[in-house]
Order: sequence, then structure tokens, then C-alpha cells
Amino acid sequence: MSEITPFEIEIAEDVIFDLKDRLSRTRWPDKETVDDWTQGVPLDYQKKLMDYWLNEYDFQRLARRLNQYENFHTPIENLSLHFIHVKSSHTHARPLLLSHGWPGSIVEFLKVIGPLTEPQEFGLDDRIAFHLVIPSLPGYGFSGKPAQTGWSVEKMGETFSKLMAQLGYSSYFAQGGDWGSAITSAIARQDPEHCAGIHLNMITVPPDPNAEDLTELELSGLAGLKHYQDWDSGYSKQQATRPQTLGYALTDSPSGQAAWILEKYWSWTDCDGDPENVLSKDEMLDNIMVYWINQTAASSGRLYWHSFGRGPQPTQVHVPMGGTVFPKEIFRTSKRFAEKMYTNIVHWTVKDKGGHFAAFEQPDIYIEEIRECFNKYKLSIFSYFIFKIRNFIWIYKITIPSKIFKCFTKLVY
Repeated sequence: MSEITPFEIEIAEDVIFDLKDRLSRTRWPDKETVDDWTQGVPLDYQKKLMDYWLNEYDFQRLARRLNQYENFHTPIENLSLHFIHVKSSHTHARPLLLSHGWPGSIVEFLKVIGPLTEPQEFGLDDRIAFHLVIPSLPGYGFSGKPAQTGWSVEKMGETFSKLMAQLGYSSYFAQGGDWGSAITSAIARQDPEHCAGIHLNMITVPPDPNAEDLTELELSGLAGLKHYQDWDSGYSKQQATRPQTLGYALTDSPSGQAAWILEKYWSWTDCDGDPENVLSKDEMLDNIMVYWINQTAASSGRLYWHSFGRGPQPTQVHVPMGGTVFPKEIFRTSKRFAEKMYTNIVHWTVKDKGGHFAAFEQPDIYIEEIRECFNKYKLSIFSYFIFKIRNFIWIYKITIPSKIFKCFTKLVY
């Protein structure tokens, strides 16, 4: 059993001094030739936010927020994995793994930890509570940086499954968006004996443009996908092909690193043109700080290089799945198309507000969805053993009448 070591976030004064020095000496490009964000972060906005970062932002704020909770490191797959582990006071609480993506971090989940672990303190029914495990992806945040190739979403899924086993969770739920969605799906494929169900807030199964009777949501999803491919995916191509080259620029310039992330807050949140409508300056800078102080511009981008076109093609997911579709999400789909990949959808909702960073920008909706989704998975002691039997049948492809198999599923869910 690998050792789990307590870890405290520290931001050294020399790191802060260097950051402030670089911010004060920023070389600015010429102003954009449009009056909006369509060429990128507007110069005036960038200058104002960088001035706030330099002169008003509390540089120890991030450490204080993260150190409210127990942080740990543990070696898995020759890499030191960082994670937050918050255990609920409720004995009936169920383990839940939360996975972030790019350009996110564990910061995204800070506003939902309390309501998910101690719901009674927030006016919520305490019969639904969770033990939370929130890792920094390898190459991201406070986790180690992979020194070899092969760190695709599949390997990250394996790593997180090992983490849950190491923590003693023989049965757990998993949730994610962005890369966290792909990692969570990989976990469901690779570890169905222990992963009892998943929830995703980004479902990457696009509608079929040739299908008949496309709904308004499906047409909107196809239009959003085309916009993403035409105007919003340059970052992905760069990080999937030359993450190292990009890393030199972003690791050297805090303003550059900030702009690379800020643009996505404008583009991917439901912010009506101003990211500060849904995220405060401090919240955005907290997340940017995670990238800056850990120098993860290149290592985080390599996940695209490791995953696109290099891993196995995704196969169907058979564990119970819940999905929430937000109107400003990059990829939007309908249940009927999602079912082609996720064969056991037990929860599906379409929301009228919210975007890509669900837990970050709409924490109340996110909490409601998580609680509602996983409350449908009745993991009593009895159903836990039925769940094991059902998965044994599925994994080893034992032939039994379909009606009996469906009966097992209904007993569990």
C-alpha cells in the first residue's frame, strides 16, 4: 500500500515577488481591431485585470482557500498525485470522485464541497451526502508532471481508480466535465466492478446531422459544434500538436498565461459577454494562480497530445450514467444520441442557464444535479451485492435471459 502523506499548499514569497515583477514589466501588444472579444481578450480588459492582480489581489488567498480542507500526496504510477479528501460526518455518505479538466483545476469545486459533504449546514436534506475525493490531474495543479509519454485519459482513469482503492472505497461514484468527463467515462469502462455510477456535465456524443426530426436542442448542438470547430478550437489543436512550444510563452508571462485561460471564461461560460457576470476577478485569478505557481502550461497541454489520436477509440459505457446539459456548454446533445455511448442513462436534464464550468459558475445547479442524480442509485447493502452479481454477469459475459438481467438492474437502481 502506497503511503498517503498530508500536504499543505504554500506560496513562497519569492514566487510572489517574481510574479509581481513580471506583471509590472508586461509588454503589451497593440489593441484589437474589433470592439468585442472575437479576436481574443480585449487589451483594455486585460490591462485592468492584470493591474488588479498586481495591486489588489491577495496572493495568499488561494492557499488559504485550499488549506481549509485536507490535502494529500500519494505515489501512483511513478507520479506524486495530489488530492483533496473531505469525509462527511454522515456514516451513510457515499464516496464521490470529482475530476476537473482544462483550463480548470480543483479550484472549480471549492464552492460545492460544503453542501455535498455536510448538506444540513446549507439547508439541504442530509440523507444525501458524499465523501469527496478531488484530485489534481497529473500534469496539473499540485500533482506531479508525467515524465514519460502515454498519459492519456485512459491512464488517468486507471490512476484515479487506484486512488479510490487505496482510500478503501470498494464502491464509488464519479463525476466530471471537460477532460474530467472523458476520464470519468474511462473509469466507468475500466472499473465497472467498483464504479457504481457516473454523472457528466459535458457529454461528447454529438447529434447525427443526417438524422430525421432533429429537435431544437439537437440543431443548436450541431450549430455550437460547428462554431467551436471554426472559431473556438485553436487552443486544442495547438496543445494537441505543439504543447511544448506554447509552454515557453505561457510559463514566462503571467499575462500570457492569464489571457490563455480568460478567453475561455468569456467563450464557455453563460456570462452574457462579460465573464465577471458569473465569476469574480478573485475566482478567475485563483484558478490562473494554480497554473502559474506550478508552471503547468506545457504539462497540462500535453494531455491533448497524449489523448488525441493516440488512445483507443471509446467504447460503450454500461454503468448507470446521469447527464446535465447546460446551454453554453461546448458540446450539447440529446438523450437519444447520448444513449448510443451510454447504454444505461438513469438521469438526464437540460438546464436553461450555465456553461462549461458548471461547479464553478453555477454551483447551486451543479449541487442539485449531483444530489438528484446519485440519489437514484440506491446502494443499500442489499443492492450493493446485487450490483456485484450484475457486473459479474456483464464482465464475464455469462449468458442469462435478458429479463433477468434487467431485473438485476432494477433492483440496484
